[in-house]
Amino acid sequence: MSPLFYSYGALAVAIALEVAGTSFLQASQQFTKSGPVLAMTLCYGVSFYLLSISLKVLPVGIAYAVWSGLGIVLISLVGVLLFRQSLDLAALIGLGLIILGVVVVNVFSSSTGH
Repeated sequence: MSPLFYSYGALAVAIALEVAGTSFLQASQQFTKSGPVLAMTLCYGVSFYLLSISLKVLPVGIAYAVWSGLGIVLISLVGVLLFRQSLDLAALIGLGLIILGVVVVNVFSSSTGH
């Protein structure tokens, strides 16, 4: 498999762990529950490590844009599904634009190393 495949794989797992870490942050109730704080710390640590692995091939700006953009969209979904938070129309439009931006960067930019 190509290095680009492994870089995007590391990035995908980094995004998932960042979303999990942020979910544990919410569950920690402002750092008052030690279990979620420990899980959050572990998730964030491994997430940043995997993000650094993806930087062997992907430019930092592209990797970070994908990591943060998809993280925002996914944690918003987690907020709706797990924490019973709501999103209004403006939030949904904004999240759609973030997804569109990630697609444009990855499909049309020559910076991603296709």
